[in-house]
Amino acid sequence: MPRPTNINLHQKSRILEIEFDDGKTFKYTCEFLRVHSPSAEVQGHGPGEEKLQVGKEDIAITAVEPIGLYAIKLVFDDSHDSGLFSWTYLYELGTNYDAKWKNYLQRLKDAGVKHKALQ
Repeated sequence: MPRPTNINLHQKSRILEIEFDDGKTFKYTCEFLRVHSPSAEVQGHGPGEEKLQVGKEDIAITAVEPIGLYAIKLVFDDSHDSGLFSWTYLYELGTNYDAKWKNYLQRLKDAGVKHKALQ
């Protein structure tokens, strides 16, 4: 599994950019990471228990904390800081970013939630 060689949080654009040792670079919006947090608060405790996250369009990351040699903890400005983003999970999120984002927006639309990307 590829490992990060560089992690850069762009505060102004609210983008977390991660370069991996296989040459791939992924850019994640703070909103995308917040709504795909691996925490039980977001994912639930099993399949089908995921909780739709709403109102996160303007979320920011206030801290990126390393956890050993396998993950980072992201601290968001809405005080969410549970869930560890492993290198494997971040790589999977980056690889499937477009499909996961599209699915999230569809879930919002199906729930009748307004989002600036849906206008």
